[in-house]
Amino acid sequence: MRAAWLVLWLAAPVQAADLAFVTAQNGDAVAAVDLATGAVVAQTDLPDAPAPVAYDPATGRVHVIAADTGRLHVLDEGLAPLAQADLGPGAFGLAAAGGAVFVTHWFDARLTRLDAALRPVWTAPTGAAPAGVALSADGLTVATADRDADQVSIFDATTGALRHRVATAGAHPFGITFHDGRIYTADVQGDRVSVIDPVRGVLTGSVATGSHPYAVAFAAGRGFVTDQYDGTVTVFDPVTLEVLATAPVGDYPEGIAPLPDGSGVAVANWESDSLVVLDAASLSVTR
Repeated sequence: MRAAWLVLWLAAPVQAADLAFVTAQNGDAVAAVDLATGAVVAQTDLPDAPAPVAYDPATGRVHVIAADTGRLHVLDEGLAPLAQADLGPGAFGLAAAGGAVFVTHWFDARLTRLDAALRPVWTAPTGAAPAGVALSADGLTVATADRDADQVSIFDATTGALRHRVATAGAHPFGITFHDGRIYTADVQGDRVSVIDPVRGVLTGSVATGSHPYAVAFAAGRGFVTDQYDGTVTVFDPVTLEVLATAPVGDYPEGIAPLPDGSGVAVANWESDSLVVLDAASLSVTR
């Protein structure tokens, strides 16, 4: 369950810059990077292999799970600790919005919604080894990438009621993203991105990627997929699903997120220990 994740957020009152929060799983640390300058403006030690990270603009909180223990850490925008919750070994996938926190449990095959005080609201069964979790833009739908079940589970975000289970085009979906009313999964061992209609609960298409795709993000009308084994990002048209280009970014890219202004994406490279910013139009690394 190794991972190099990141999340980007728009400027908040406490900070004057657009920041990327990046976890260093092997380094037991979380960093805040100024996207304009590339400077690390804050860093804090966090034990036990911090992996997923999610920022909630509604609360101004950064959420990080330590993969080795399943402990959820809540930090402020300057990375000072605010709260903790022990969710148990296997707590892994993470999403946060509007004061709600969603966590997948890898070993127990379940999804839990927590409130802003980190108290459980509901728990629902997923398929085997749920990895990524994503929330729709309207906050009404939440979906998990059930890696070992080769499927996506789609739930009512308010009640936890199951709406659909949909088989993916490729094996072992891991990263999962909502975009323009559709769900996209990076199918790690299928070298594909699956495209799913969450309302009808059907697979509507797929995109060929590089080797071992990990996560998907969107910027400037394009889709971007990190290809772990190739050190590249696959770029595709989300409407036609045509592959447009492949761009080198670094060694073993994993986490990816759009820039706040939509001009590109930021990519965390596991083996390179680097964060790169890729322009969505030119596909050049700008910093």
